[in-house]
Amino acid sequence: MKLWTLTEGNKEFINETGSITKFANRFFIVGMKPRYEFKELLTQCYLIGYKSLPLVALTGFIMGLVLTMQLRPSLIVYGVESQLPEMVGISIVREVGPVITALIFAGKIGSSIGAELGSMKVTEQIDAMEVSGINPFKFLVATRIISTTLMLPILTVLADAIALFGSYIGVNINSVTSFSLFFTQVFQGLDLNDLLPAVIKTFFFGFAVGVVGCYKGFNSNKGTKGVGIAANSAVVLSSVLIFIIDLLAVQIADLMGLNY
Repeated sequence: MKLWTLTEGNKEFINETGSITKFANRFFIVGMKPRYEFKELLTQCYLIGYKSLPLVALTGFIMGLVLTMQLRPSLIVYGVESQLPEMVGISIVREVGPVITALIFAGKIGSSIGAELGSMKVTEQIDAMEVSGINPFKFLVATRIISTTLMLPILTVLADAIALFGSYIGVNINSVTSFSLFFTQVFQGLDLNDLLPAVIKTFFFGFAVGVVGCYKGFNSNKGTKGVGIAANSAVVLSSVLIFIIDLLAVQIADLMGLNY
Protein backbone atom coordinates (compact mmCIF):
# COMPACT_ATOMS: atom_id res chain seq x y z
CA MET A 1 0.00 0.00 0.00
CA LYS A 2 2.82 2.39 0.85
CA LEU A 3 4.58 1.61 -2.41
CA TRP A 4 1.38 2.38 -4.34
CA THR A 5 0.93 5.65 -2.49
CA LEU A 6 4.53 6.63 -3.19
CA THR A 7 4.11 5.84 -6.87
CA GLU A 8 0.95 7.92 -7.09
CA GLY A 9 2.65 10.79 -5.29
CA ASN A 10 5.56 10.75 -7.72
CA LYS A 11 3.32 10.51 -10.77
CA GLU A 12 2.53 14.23 -10.76
CA PHE A 13 6.21 15.10 -10.31
CA ILE A 14 7.22 12.87 -13.24
CA ASN A 15 4.47 14.28 -15.45
CA GLU A 16 5.49 17.84 -14.54
CA THR A 17 9.14 17.13 -15.28
CA GLY A 18 8.25 15.60 -18.64
CA SER A 19 5.98 18.52 -19.53
CA ILE A 20 8.62 21.13 -18.70
CA THR A 21 11.25 19.19 -20.68
CA LYS A 22 8.89 19.00 -23.65
CA PHE A 23 8.16 22.72 -23.30
CA ALA A 24 11.89 23.53 -23.29
CA ASN A 25 12.43 21.27 -26.30
CA ARG A 26 9.64 23.10 -28.11
CA PHE A 27 11.55 26.34 -27.50
CA PHE A 28 14.59 25.00 -29.35
CA ILE A 29 12.49 23.57 -32.18
CA VAL A 30 9.99 26.38 -32.69
CA GLY A 31 11.46 29.42 -30.97
CA MET A 32 14.78 29.33 -32.82
CA LYS A 33 13.24 29.34 -36.30
CA PRO A 34 12.49 32.49 -38.32
CA ARG A 35 10.56 34.76 -38.18
CA TYR A 36 12.28 36.40 -35.20
CA GLU A 37 10.51 38.91 -33.00
CA PHE A 38 13.43 41.32 -32.52
CA LYS A 39 11.31 44.27 -31.37
CA GLU A 40 9.58 42.21 -28.68
CA LEU A 41 12.94 40.70 -27.69
CA LEU A 42 14.45 44.15 -27.14
CA THR A 43 11.38 45.19 -25.16
CA GLN A 44 11.69 42.15 -22.91
CA CYS A 45 15.43 42.72 -22.46
CA TYR A 46 14.63 46.23 -21.26
CA LEU A 47 11.85 45.09 -18.92
CA ILE A 48 13.66 42.03 -17.62
CA GLY A 49 17.19 43.43 -17.48
CA TYR A 50 17.14 47.19 -17.00
CA LYS A 51 14.05 47.25 -14.78
CA SER A 52 15.61 44.63 -12.50
CA LEU A 53 18.86 46.53 -12.08
CA PRO A 54 17.86 48.69 -9.04
CA LEU A 55 16.76 45.66 -6.99
CA VAL A 56 19.81 43.63 -8.05
CA ALA A 57 22.15 46.54 -7.29
CA LEU A 58 20.68 47.08 -3.82
CA THR A 59 20.87 43.36 -3.07
CA GLY A 60 24.46 43.18 -4.28
CA PHE A 61 25.57 46.16 -2.19
CA ILE A 62 24.00 44.79 0.99
CA MET A 63 25.34 41.31 0.22
CA GLY A 64 28.93 42.58 -0.03
CA LEU A 65 28.61 44.80 3.03
CA VAL A 66 27.08 42.13 5.26
CA LEU A 67 29.46 39.39 4.10
CA THR A 68 32.43 41.59 4.95
CA MET A 69 31.09 42.52 8.37
CA GLN A 70 30.36 38.86 9.14
CA LEU A 71 33.76 37.54 8.03
CA ARG A 72 35.93 40.21 9.63
CA PRO A 73 35.61 39.10 13.32
CA SER A 74 36.44 35.49 12.44
CA LEU A 75 39.51 36.50 10.44
CA ILE A 76 40.72 38.73 13.28
CA VAL A 77 40.61 35.72 15.63
CA TYR A 78 42.94 33.78 13.32
CA GLY A 79 45.13 36.78 12.58
CA VAL A 80 44.42 36.87 8.85
CA GLU A 81 42.34 40.05 8.59
CA SER A 82 44.56 41.20 5.72
CA GLN A 83 43.09 38.42 3.56
CA LEU A 84 39.54 39.74 3.93
CA PRO A 85 39.33 41.40 0.45
CA GLU A 86 40.64 38.25 -1.23
CA MET A 87 38.23 35.93 0.60
CA VAL A 88 35.23 38.17 0.01
CA GLY A 89 36.10 38.48 -3.68
CA ILE A 90 36.34 34.72 -4.15
CA SER A 91 33.09 34.12 -2.22
CA ILE A 92 31.11 36.70 -4.17
CA VAL A 93 32.39 35.89 -7.65
CA ARG A 94 32.33 32.10 -7.33
CA GLU A 95 29.12 31.41 -5.47
CA VAL A 96 27.30 34.07 -3.46
CA GLY A 97 26.88 36.61 -6.25
CA PRO A 98 25.52 34.29 -8.97
CA VAL A 99 23.18 32.32 -6.69
CA ILE A 100 21.73 35.25 -4.71
CA THR A 101 21.26 37.31 -7.87
CA ALA A 102 19.56 34.36 -9.60
CA LEU A 103 17.19 33.86 -6.64
CA ILE A 104 16.27 37.56 -6.61
CA PHE A 105 15.82 37.36 -10.38
CA ALA A 106 13.58 34.29 -10.04
CA GLY A 107 11.46 36.02 -7.41
CA LYS A 108 10.95 39.16 -9.49
CA ILE A 109 10.98 37.96 -13.09
CA GLY A 110 9.75 34.38 -12.66
CA SER A 111 6.63 35.51 -10.83
CA SER A 112 6.11 38.39 -13.26
CA ILE A 113 6.27 36.15 -16.33
CA GLY A 114 4.06 33.51 -14.73
CA ALA A 115 1.43 36.07 -13.72
CA GLU A 116 1.54 37.95 -17.05
CA LEU A 117 1.20 34.90 -19.29
CA GLY A 118 -1.27 33.32 -16.85
CA SER A 119 -3.56 36.34 -17.03
CA MET A 120 -3.29 36.33 -20.83
CA LYS A 121 -4.19 32.64 -20.84
CA VAL A 122 -7.28 32.92 -18.65
CA THR A 123 -8.54 36.01 -20.50
CA GLU A 124 -8.08 34.16 -23.83
CA GLN A 125 -5.65 36.72 -25.22
CA ILE A 126 -3.32 33.89 -26.28
CA ASP A 127 -6.18 32.25 -28.19
CA ALA A 128 -6.92 35.58 -29.85
CA MET A 129 -3.31 35.84 -31.01
CA GLU A 130 -3.55 32.40 -32.63
CA VAL A 131 -6.74 33.40 -34.43
CA SER A 132 -4.99 36.57 -35.66
CA GLY A 133 -2.22 34.51 -37.24
CA ILE A 134 0.43 35.36 -34.63
CA ASN A 135 2.42 32.51 -33.15
CA PRO A 136 2.03 33.14 -29.39
CA PHE A 137 4.83 30.74 -28.50
CA LYS A 138 7.39 32.63 -30.58
CA PHE A 139 6.08 36.08 -29.60
CA LEU A 140 5.48 35.51 -25.88
CA VAL A 141 7.59 32.55 -24.81
CA ALA A 142 10.70 32.53 -27.00
CA THR A 143 11.41 36.24 -26.51
CA ARG A 144 11.12 35.97 -22.71
CA ILE A 145 13.29 32.87 -22.43
CA ILE A 146 16.02 34.42 -24.59
CA SER A 147 15.81 37.65 -22.58
CA THR A 148 16.17 35.92 -19.21
CA THR A 149 19.05 33.81 -20.54
CA LEU A 150 20.93 36.89 -21.79
CA MET A 151 20.10 39.38 -19.04
CA LEU A 152 20.86 37.35 -15.91
CA PRO A 153 24.61 36.98 -16.65
CA ILE A 154 24.86 40.73 -17.20
CA LEU A 155 22.97 41.46 -14.00
CA THR A 156 25.19 39.01 -12.12
CA VAL A 157 28.40 40.71 -13.27
CA LEU A 158 26.98 44.09 -12.23
CA ALA A 159 25.81 42.68 -8.89
CA ASP A 160 29.28 41.23 -8.25
CA ALA A 161 30.91 44.59 -8.96
CA ILE A 162 28.49 46.44 -6.68
CA ALA A 163 28.89 43.76 -3.98
CA LEU A 164 32.68 44.25 -4.07
CA PHE A 165 32.15 47.99 -3.69
CA GLY A 166 29.88 47.27 -0.72
CA SER A 167 32.65 45.10 0.70
CA TYR A 168 35.08 48.00 0.28
CA ILE A 169 32.72 50.20 2.30
CA GLY A 170 32.47 47.47 4.93
CA VAL A 171 36.25 47.20 5.25
CA ASN A 172 36.56 50.95 5.72
CA ILE A 173 34.01 51.03 8.54
CA ASN A 174 36.61 49.67 10.99
CA SER A 175 39.85 50.50 9.18
CA VAL A 176 41.23 52.60 6.37
CA THR A 177 42.04 50.90 3.07
CA SER A 178 42.54 52.66 -0.23
CA PHE A 179 40.31 51.81 -3.17
CA SER A 180 43.21 50.68 -5.35
CA LEU A 181 44.74 48.51 -2.62
CA PHE A 182 41.44 46.82 -1.83
CA PHE A 183 40.69 45.85 -5.42
CA THR A 184 44.29 44.85 -6.06
CA GLN A 185 43.95 42.35 -3.23
CA VAL A 186 40.57 41.19 -4.58
CA PHE A 187 41.91 40.50 -8.07
CA GLN A 188 45.05 38.83 -6.74
CA GLY A 189 42.83 36.05 -5.41
CA LEU A 190 40.80 35.67 -8.60
CA ASP A 191 41.61 34.13 -11.95
CA LEU A 192 39.76 32.94 -15.04
CA ASN A 193 38.87 29.62 -13.38
CA ASP A 194 36.85 31.55 -10.80
CA LEU A 195 35.06 33.83 -13.23
CA LEU A 196 34.33 31.55 -16.18
CA PRO A 197 32.27 28.80 -14.44
CA ALA A 198 30.40 31.42 -12.41
CA VAL A 199 29.33 33.32 -15.54
CA ILE A 200 28.52 30.21 -17.58
CA LYS A 201 26.15 28.80 -14.97
CA THR A 202 24.17 32.07 -14.86
CA PHE A 203 23.11 31.43 -18.47
CA PHE A 204 21.55 28.17 -17.29
CA PHE A 205 20.00 29.94 -14.28
CA GLY A 206 18.40 32.49 -16.58
CA PHE A 207 17.21 29.82 -18.99
CA ALA A 208 15.61 27.85 -16.14
CA VAL A 209 13.81 30.94 -14.81
CA GLY A 210 12.50 31.80 -18.27
CA VAL A 211 11.35 28.28 -19.13
CA VAL A 212 9.61 27.68 -15.80
CA GLY A 213 7.94 31.10 -15.72
CA CYS A 214 6.68 30.77 -19.28
CA TYR A 215 5.58 27.16 -18.79
CA LYS A 216 3.58 27.95 -15.65
CA GLY A 217 1.94 30.99 -17.20
CA PHE A 218 1.35 29.45 -20.63
CA ASN A 219 -0.37 26.42 -19.08
CA SER A 220 -2.30 28.29 -16.39
CA ASN A 221 -5.94 27.40 -15.76
CA LYS A 222 -8.65 27.64 -13.08
CA GLY A 223 -9.36 31.28 -13.83
CA THR A 224 -7.84 34.11 -11.79
CA LYS A 225 -6.91 31.68 -9.04
CA GLY A 226 -4.67 29.88 -11.49
CA VAL A 227 -2.75 33.11 -12.18
CA GLY A 228 -1.67 33.31 -8.55
CA ILE A 229 -0.78 29.62 -8.51
CA ALA A 230 1.26 30.04 -11.70
CA ALA A 231 3.22 32.99 -10.28
CA ASN A 232 3.90 31.29 -6.96
CA SER A 233 4.86 27.91 -8.41
CA ALA A 234 7.12 29.58 -10.98
CA VAL A 235 9.18 31.18 -8.20
CA VAL A 236 9.38 28.01 -6.12
CA LEU A 237 10.33 25.71 -8.98
CA SER A 238 12.80 28.21 -10.45
CA SER A 239 14.54 28.55 -7.08
CA VAL A 240 14.82 24.77 -6.71
CA LEU A 241 16.23 24.43 -10.22
CA ILE A 242 18.79 27.15 -9.49
CA PHE A 243 20.13 25.17 -6.54
CA ILE A 244 20.18 21.95 -8.57
CA ILE A 245 21.99 23.58 -11.49
CA ASP A 246 24.46 25.18 -9.07
CA LEU A 247 25.17 21.80 -7.48
CA LEU A 248 25.78 20.24 -10.89
CA ALA A 249 27.97 23.17 -11.94
CA VAL A 250 30.14 22.81 -8.83
CA GLN A 251 30.54 19.07 -9.43
CA ILE A 252 31.47 19.59 -13.08
CA ALA A 253 33.95 22.33 -12.14
CA ASP A 254 35.52 20.01 -9.58
CA LEU A 255 35.86 17.24 -12.15
CA MET A 256 37.51 19.68 -14.57
CA GLY A 257 39.81 21.00 -11.86
CA LEU A 258 38.43 24.54 -12.03
CA ASN A 259 37.83 24.95 -8.27
CA TYR A 260 41.48 24.85 -7.27
